Amino acid sequence: MQEDVGRWTVVLAAAALAVGVVVSWIMLSNRVRESSGLDVVLVLVIGWSFVAAGLVAWRLRPENRIGPAMVLIGFLRFVAALFWSQDPLLFTIGHSLEATYLAGVIYVVLAFPRGRLESRLHRWLLGLTILAVGLDAGRLAFGAHDPRSCIGCPTRMLSEVMDSPGIARSLEIALYVVGAFVAASSITVLLRRWRRASPRLRLAIAPVLWAGAVAFSVVFVMLLNHYLEEPAGDVPMVLVDVVTASLAFAFLIGLGRTRLARSAVADLVIELGNTPGPGELQTALARALRDPSLRIAYWLPGAERYVDGEGTPVDLPEDNSEKSVTVVRRDERTIAALVHDPALREEEQLVESVCAAAALALENERLQAELRAHLEELTASRTRIVEAAQTERRRIERDLHDGTQQRLVSVAMTLGLADARLSADPASAQTVLRDARAGLSEALEDLRELSHGIHPGILTERGLGPALDELAASSHLPVQLTVSLVERLPDRVETAAYFFVSEALTNVAKYARAAQVQVCVEQMDDRAVVRVADDGAGGADPSRGSGLRGLRDRVEALGGRFSVKSPHGQGTVVAAEIPCG
Repeated sequence: MQEDVGRWTVVLAAAALAVGVVVSWIMLSNRVRESSGLDVVLVLVIGWSFVAAGLVAWRLRPENRIGPAMVLIGFLRFVAALFWSQDPLLFTIGHSLEATYLAGVIYVVLAFPRGRLESRLHRWLLGLTILAVGLDAGRLAFGAHDPRSCIGCPTRMLSEVMDSPGIARSLEIALYVVGAFVAASSITVLLRRWRRASPRLRLAIAPVLWAGAVAFSVVFVMLLNHYLEEPAGDVPMVLVDVVTASLAFAFLIGLGRTRLARSAVADLVIELGNTPGPGELQTALARALRDPSLRIAYWLPGAERYVDGEGTPVDLPEDNSEKSVTVVRRDERTIAALVHDPALREEEQLVESVCAAAALALENERLQAELRAHLEELTASRTRIVEAAQTERRRIERDLHDGTQQRLVSVAMTLGLADARLSADPASAQTVLRDARAGLSEALEDLRELSHGIHPGILTERGLGPALDELAASSHLPVQLTVSLVERLPDRVETAAYFFVSEALTNVAKYARAAQVQVCVEQMDDRAVVRVADDGAGGADPSRGSGLRGLRDRVEALGGRFSVKSPHGQGTVVAAEIPCG
């Protein structure tokens, strides 16, 4: 595509040069209606400046419509200059299309810088502009008075048929009303855009926006001058041409600002030569991109989330009209994301250059952010572990007090009653002793269940595989268990893996609405890999709820890695890698 644009650039530049020369010759060779040197200069300046600015914009951004639109405006201005021709056909064409290029000017101003009309109001204004151009052509076709002196003009084509002063006057009044409304509304639109624009967007649109606002103001004055029978003469029309020419230069100034902004990449490279301190990298990138709202989020591959420079989790915003997100990669790896002003979407090369220049610094900052996140998570994890231990101790104390202790007290009282009856009523004492024996058995069963919750005996005696078999058998859901272990794991690893599976199955039963669960435990090199997958509703969030946080804490306390994959409607997979060394 770039090569095609390059070829078209050469062809259109040559065509503009040739057309400009021909139009100048037509204007200067007209001895009946002599054009002033200012008229020729304005036609050439408007035509060539718009074509040149459009070709530059087209080369830089082939996908943007602004460039081709500006080229078209330049050629339309040359067509309008055929008004000076003495040939009836050329005169009629130029006379009828004299205001056509102004419709293109309004499109460029409203669509700048993205090359598209972004609201229904913008599209309505462009539609009304086209209507105004049609009204202008219609009024001239029906013989309306031309604001310029037209003594010696050739006869218009079909003038005998088309002349109708009444229709011409009606179209003329409609033109003034529509044109004035479009000019005033466009000024309001531009002022509102300026007020709502971010600092970065203001930098990009300022030259074109203010030049456009002035142009619309002058057009409004020109229409008012026409309606009042030209008390100011040709001055407003000349001002329209001057301000229109300035628009092309304003556009080139905007492009120049963009090109100069790219020189900030070199300054950024020099600035990053010294290792930036905490927070300085974000400031440097914001300065290079001229976007004070820029924020950096660093990617943590292990946790699969973004964090800021302090290690605090960050949710990336939606890419919309308020914020844009650019993902930064290095060696095909995601290392960070830049949250920036949407105006920078029009400067993809600048953003890519800044990201490439800062990639190494971003990688270093990412590692530091990852360390801070781990430290923060470790601190929070230790706090949760202590709180969980205290909660568990209170539970055990409550279970002992409300269950086993009460049963043992009851057994002691029953034995006292049996002792009192033993000599006087042996038969009754035997019955009481049987009740005491039953109560003692129940107390022993309570103690077994309590000790199993603390550490199951089968895990100590027979290992992780049989313990998980027993756990799967007692589950309320069908569990497909696969255990591939070469040898018994260290006690702490077996305990962590057992309770990891136990708590994961509890979470599935409570929240997942699953039909079945798959549990896989295998030994890979010096790690134990535990994986629990269900076919439930998905949507599990590790940052919410204590269940998944408890799993993470249990694994990371042993230096392991924890991960969760839980897309909505596709089940949940929780996995842990626990070092065995």
